[in-house]
Amino acid sequence: MYLPKHFEEMRVPVLHDLMRTYPLAALVTLTVHGLDANHLPFEIDPEPTPFGILRGHIARVNPLWRDLASGTPSLAIFQGPDTYISPSWYPSKKETGKVVPTWNYVVVHAHGPLYFIDDKVWLRQLVDRLTNRYEAGRSEPWRTTDAPDDYIDKMLGAIVGVEIPITQLTGKWKVSQNRPAEDRQGVVAGLRQEGTEAAAVMAELVRRVG
Repeated sequence: MYLPKHFEEMRVPVLHDLMRTYPLAALVTLTVHGLDANHLPFEIDPEPTPFGILRGHIARVNPLWRDLASGTPSLAIFQGPDTYISPSWYPSKKETGKVVPTWNYVVVHAHGPLYFIDDKVWLRQLVDRLTNRYEAGRSEPWRTTDAPDDYIDKMLGAIVGVEIPITQLTGKWKVSQNRPAEDRQGVVAGLRQEGTEAAAVMAELVRRVG
């Protein structure tokens, strides 16, 4: 990934927070058939340090776990907030006219060897954790114990676990750091006027760099 220093984010807790907030990642691998990308939600475990471990699962019918040997290099890409940035928001537009549109975005790249886990106990624990996390806060949270045991057992047989010990973790926060303070303030104001959730999130990210 092209990464100018002023866009680089190196703080592991910040990177982990984004991965938890936007857990659906594109898992990129090189198979005998060429580049392959699978989209799946990951759990991030901060241990062992410094980068932690990713855990998730894929469908058993997905050929990925048969096409690749355990330990194959992989890349999980987590996409955070992103939005279009209009040059009309820059005060410098009126001064020089030398401005162009751009796109602000936040991404995390996690590299590591890919391992497959074919163990129902391991899978049940993972599914329970994921379910409890995403059902938390609901008025009537669903739990795996709400379904018949034989049905859950059958469903567990239809998936294969994925584990990636992270060996390299890279974050790119492209949030107008390369613009003067006045232009960043203009971006914040412009985004807030957009009235969308994505724009509001990006406005806050731009405001923080100021």
